[in-house]
Amino acid sequence: MHHLGMDDDAFIRGMVPMTKREIRILTLAKARIRRDSVVYDIGAGTGSLSIEAAFQAEEGHVYAIERNPEGVKLICENAKKFQVKNLTVLHEEAPAGLEGLPECDAVLIGGSGGHLAQLLDALDGKLRHGGRIVLNCITVQTLMQCIEYMRERQDYTYEAVQVQVSCLQQVGPYDMAKACNPVYIVDCTKE
Repeated sequence: MHHLGMDDDAFIRGMVPMTKREIRILTLAKARIRRDSVVYDIGAGTGSLSIEAAFQAEEGHVYAIERNPEGVKLICENAKKFQVKNLTVLHEEAPAGLEGLPECDAVLIGGSGGHLAQLLDALDGKLRHGGRIVLNCITVQTLMQCIEYMRERQDYTYEAVQVQVSCLQQVGPYDMAKACNPVYIVDCTKE
């Protein structure tokens, strides 16, 4: 049994960006993944979110979509390391690759490659009513694109939080706060 919020060091990382543990916990909590959920992880990076989502959706399935070949390799390596069987990795740049997938209950978006509106349009046709899209935005521009898109839609509600995590790091006899980059987490529900 795996607990939510696995150690960052547990994952094989390479040079690909990874969603850090505290952000991962919040993202997964906001996604409200059930045991039988179908989940898309778009811009999956190392697959840290995909792996944890797969543990939550043990009777469902996770589709990790990643355009970077190194990321695809790392997701596969991490899936093998954690013996995750309910995860399919797609080497695509979303929205390419979505058309062949089943309807989903939750979507995690770590990266949109600058195609956020097209991606959200494509996801809308795949997301079940009551389903959730959770975006991790690093830039204000991506945050605003998401909010502007959702404001145009009558069939979605959204909320956004900015999260700033600082970890204590030993420096000689002292413990000092080392800040991680702030992230905006937007969770959108299809009504």
